[in-house]
Amino acid sequence: MTKDYYKTLNINRNASQGEIKKAFRTLSKKHHPDKGGDTNIFKEMSEAYDTLGDENKKREYDTRGQNPFN
Repeated sequence: MTKDYYKTLNINRNASQGEIKKAFRTLSKKHHPDKGGDTNIFKEMSEAYDTLGDENKKREYDTRGQNPFN
């Protein structure tokens, strides 16, 4: 089963890079392990941001529906 990075970051598929970054930062404040958040959730968010925050990786993810960079 593939992960839905858009759902992980709670954003639309047509979100801009600015919206993606803002969503990640907002969720990071809530879920960062140093702030009492869950490490696994934070790792998933970071993986999603790593993919969607990069134009080339995002394009590849959107085309294939999975993270081709694992």
